[in-house]
Amino acid sequence: MMNFLLEPFLPRLLPATLQLHNLCISDNPQLVLGAAACLGVIVGAIAWAYLPKKKSGLPLPPSPPTWRLLGHMLPHRNTFLTVAGWIHKYGPVITIRLGYVNIVIIGRYKAAIDIMENQGKSLADRPRMVAAGEIFSGGLSIAFAPFGERFRCMRRALHTHLQPKAAEAYQPLQMSHAKNTVLDILDDPHNFENHVKTYAAAIIMKIAYGKNTPTSATDPEVIETNELFRMVGAIARPGAYLVDSIPWLKYLPWYGRDLRRGFERNMKLNAGHMNRVKEQMQSNVDIGPSFAKYMLESGHLYGLSEAETAFLAGALFRAGSNTTSVALCTVFMAAACFPEEQAKVQAELDAVIGSHRAPTFADQSSLPRLQAFISEALRWRPMAPGGLAHQTNKEVIWENYCIPAGTIVFGNHWSISRDPEVYPEPYAFKPQRWIDDQGRLRDDLKFFVYGFGRRVCPGQHVADRSVFINSLLILWSFRLALDPTQPLDDMGYINDDIPERPCAIEFEARIPETELRRMMQDHPEVALHEKS
Repeated sequence: MMNFLLEPFLPRLLPATLQLHNLCISDNPQLVLGAAACLGVIVGAIAWAYLPKKKSGLPLPPSPPTWRLLGHMLPHRNTFLTVAGWIHKYGPVITIRLGYVNIVIIGRYKAAIDIMENQGKSLADRPRMVAAGEIFSGGLSIAFAPFGERFRCMRRALHTHLQPKAAEAYQPLQMSHAKNTVLDILDDPHNFENHVKTYAAAIIMKIAYGKNTPTSATDPEVIETNELFRMVGAIARPGAYLVDSIPWLKYLPWYGRDLRRGFERNMKLNAGHMNRVKEQMQSNVDIGPSFAKYMLESGHLYGLSEAETAFLAGALFRAGSNTTSVALCTVFMAAACFPEEQAKVQAELDAVIGSHRAPTFADQSSLPRLQAFISEALRWRPMAPGGLAHQTNKEVIWENYCIPAGTIVFGNHWSISRDPEVYPEPYAFKPQRWIDDQGRLRDDLKFFVYGFGRRVCPGQHVADRSVFINSLLILWSFRLALDPTQPLDDMGYINDDIPERPCAIEFEARIPETELRRMMQDHPEVALHEKS
């Protein structure tokens, strides 16, 4: 993925390489050394000709030293920790080199605001990802779409169902499914992760496709969707596929057959969901509002093809489901790992709500400590610690440095979340840092949970409400504790390869179970929502 800029000069480089290879296998050591030197000159000259150029004359951000011809070495696992060490040593913005490609990494709060937010339009592009974006996703995924009119049309379409006002309309649905999560944990606390995934899948299936039938984490379609989501993460990993360095390989019919099969699975799944909605509409079945129904009725307003629309709805499901479930598991793990902080939140819940009624969204403004706890949990273990790749579409100046147009840029969430100037004692779990002297939530502090600028997650408003209402109901209903007999991997939820059970949690009901079940089985908000 990181070597996509080499594509233009590969046709020129390969013939020379083959000729020099013939010299290199010679028994004459002088010829071998000469051939190697020539190859280095050719590669360096051609790479220099095609790399992004600075017009300002200012230097790139500083770079950690490396003796390797191919640039800096990054470990396969927990890459963000290696980068965090470099940020700490060399400054808030650094440049690393992979092959002949320079990558700029932003690792401090102020730099993220200055560059990723205030100059967000200049970093709204994505680098070319041939394996994940062009073959596996068929060039139809919004996640890999280059910045331009097509991308803006996709964002506008999603905005109709994910903007704050639209997100507020989903609160009754979220409330009723969050109550079901409490009941599921009462019945089977061991599988809390599956219950959270079931919640996320049910909510997003309703929003995306209007699906009213019960949805769970064990549904074949949900399993298939989550498997495809994991696959695209692995495929997009730097170095996973040679085609990202040599893009013309994608034109060879025998190359990347697994990627092409993945696209066929993607297309079949996404088109199947859309066709089901289309059939229900044609048979006059009242399925209620959904993104798919809206796009089938009004998609012509956005100039998107049927395939693009199907992939857009699929992206809404995949991203929304995964983000919500990982965020909730992180909050629950934090509660179990830091029982004293959990107790402070529950003291607030007892004072505001008591034990004779179920909490609701209406309590949100009265619960600053709960919201501070959620914010601290997602800072403590950010969901995408290394960030996602952006690409500059114009030159970006920051302080005395220049990031040329065409440069790949990452906002490293792990390092930003550990900026000691903004988050004192950054490695400590301190929800109090989010609350001011008057006991209110601070409005001068944030964390970039859902990304940056024009590429921020469009579903953030729905996800925020899901994380809040589930955290509220679970912490009001249960006392959470780590299972002392099971291992804990408190980094498990933020890794690409999530272990089977990173965290085992015991749930002890804080309210008599009979009373708790009665309150959770009562869903007046659903009836109210249906009437309205």
